[in-house]
Amino acid sequence: MLWHVGSGLPWSWTRGASDASERTHLLEMLNWLPERSLLTADAGFVGYEFWQTLQDAGHDFLIRVGANVRLLKQLGYYRECAGRVYLWPDAQARRQQPPIVLRLIVAQGERHPVYLVTSVLAKSALSDRQLLEIYRARWSVEVFYRSFKQTFGRHKLRCAASKNVLVELDWSLAAIWTACLYAKHQQLAAGEDLAKTSVASVLRILRRAMRETDLAIGQLLATALVDSYHRAQKSSRAYPRKKTDPPSVRPPVILKACKTQIALARAIKG
Repeated sequence: MLWHVGSGLPWSWTRGASDASERTHLLEMLNWLPERSLLTADAGFVGYEFWQTLQDAGHDFLIRVGANVRLLKQLGYYRECAGRVYLWPDAQARRQQPPIVLRLIVAQGERHPVYLVTSVLAKSALSDRQLLEIYRARWSVEVFYRSFKQTFGRHKLRCAASKNVLVELDWSLAAIWTACLYAKHQQLAAGEDLAKTSVASVLRILRRAMRETDLAIGQLLATALVDSYHRAQKSSRAYPRKKTDPPSVRPPVILKACKTQIALARAIKG
């Protein structure tokens, strides 16, 4: 699923088998994106060919990286500054393919540092703070999945014939997408924060409208927002305590470029 972080709604989606590659799905959907889109994702969406394909399609990216990514610094291929790194695997260097120039952003997470790389090199275009806000906003897709499965009741599809299951899945997604889009349209006109849309309230209002034909749906949907009540900490409850395991995504390997790499980069650059 491609998720639009600004509106908090899906942009598009595709389907595949349970072992299908999400990266392959993303590449198949690049033509559905507006020009100069910024794609943000977690550490599974890495790789020289993958990032090069995104850039060749005219898009930028903001990706979390871990120990499965080796970066170079002080290569001298591009104007050096704080945070300048390069992705240049040995295989691509031997083929004399250019390095991918990146900007590294390190932010402190709840327990461990988070390492992000982006193809947006100029801070004047997007600052570190703005990029971090965009990366954090991607979490709203997980909230949408929960709303779709639990609030909308699609954790288990209901059709009796297996041949209809994909139709039910697509139309269920389209239904909740349309309902929330209409609600956000009303909330935007009312000056409300689109991030506070309550899917449960939207569904209750629409179900009520099926019984009451004279209902002012638009006005009610404008108020379908999550409450501002501050929940207390639940750490005192008898829930399993948070795990203290080491982070699943370790820091990327960042090496200083050697003289051979610097010379080869200069030769490629011409």
